[in-house]
Amino acid sequence: MSGKDIEVCSECNVKTIREAIDLTEDGDRIIIKKGIYREYDLTADRSVEIVGEAGAELDIDFKGGGITLTKDNSAISGLTVKNMTVSYVKDLSAIRIENSKDCRIYNNFLKNTFFGIYLANSSSVEISGNYIEGNADTETSSGNGIHLWKCGGVKIEGNRISGHRDGVYLEFVDSSSVRNNYSEKNLRYGLHFMYSDNNSYTQNIFRDNGAGVAVMFSEFIEMTENSFIQNRGAASFGLLLKDIKRSVISRNSFSENTNGIYMEGCNDLEMMENEFYSNGWALKIMGSCTDNILIRNNFIDNTFDISSNSSRNTNKYSENYWDKYEGYDLNKDGTGDVPYRPVSFYSMLLEKIPDGVILLRSFMVDLLDFTEKAIPVFIPETLADENPRMQMYDYD
Repeated sequence: MSGKDIEVCSECNVKTIREAIDLTEDGDRIIIKKGIYREYDLTADRSVEIVGEAGAELDIDFKGGGITLTKDNSAISGLTVKNMTVSYVKDLSAIRIENSKDCRIYNNFLKNTFFGIYLANSSSVEISGNYIEGNADTETSSGNGIHLWKCGGVKIEGNRISGHRDGVYLEFVDSSSVRNNYSEKNLRYGLHFMYSDNNSYTQNIFRDNGAGVAVMFSEFIEMTENSFIQNRGAASFGLLLKDIKRSVISRNSFSENTNGIYMEGCNDLEMMENEFYSNGWALKIMGSCTDNILIRNNFIDNTFDISSNSSRNTNKYSENYWDKYEGYDLNKDGTGDVPYRPVSFYSMLLEKIPDGVILLRSFMVDLLDFTEKAIPVFIPETLADENPRMQMYDYD
């Protein structure tokens, strides 16, 4: 951008952000000096860069929304935006971009907002380095930290998000990436995809959310090198996959989740070199999931490694490490000489009778599992790893 600078402060010629926006032309820059500016529902309809210096705060004072950018090549950075009201009619947001491209939102601090950052029908936008802290109480009375609708080519990188309904929400979004973000303590999901194809998320941390990540009704999603930690609850998951096709899940870590991964209606997924550690269920894969490949994963100290609600299996398990495997390797090639069946009869029973969890670690459960392994009746015979790994993988 090139143009004039407009400074805003109590001692400047321009004392309000609204007045500065009204004075701008395409290419201008607004510099907001240290101070508290009690304004709301601001809209910049020209290509403008808004820069908040240290201590610059936009206090919406629970009266409406924050700043909306509606022109290409706009940017906003360094600004604190705080104190938004809950609305059941409008998606009020601290920073919003509509019908624009080639914009940036970076290094802002958004506190006690409804929706933090909201993009609608926009493309080639960078959202980076923002700290987005909500105060969500219930799902119906809260918005999302970063919300994208009908967007493409968006980069979401290096943000820290907490206290919202979803940390990041993408609906009808394509060719975008979510990278190196920290999403924690959100009511529903740390990251949520709906009807969004050809996207990736990598090197993110999802901790202590209602569920870590949900990917629904999408295809060609790359999910790599993420950490799913302590996402716990009666219906909580590290990763929830529903009606997903032709996607890759690799080099992720799932630890201390109620369910590491829950899969329903998923086809043609490649799941490789992931680590499942100390989860209740490492993987719940429903009978509607077909033609998926699980290879070279580590399963360590999970209460249940694999659970299913079906007696049929068309998925492939190979070369995984299972800490419960008790087989042998006579030729010392690193691969077990007998197949490993990771599904226990008790885990299948819990799919039908959840209250049966009270029998966990009882002698009766051990007896049922031993009997089923000796004479398989309920567990799919094809659900087995024919080449179990004897030693745990080191993915570093």
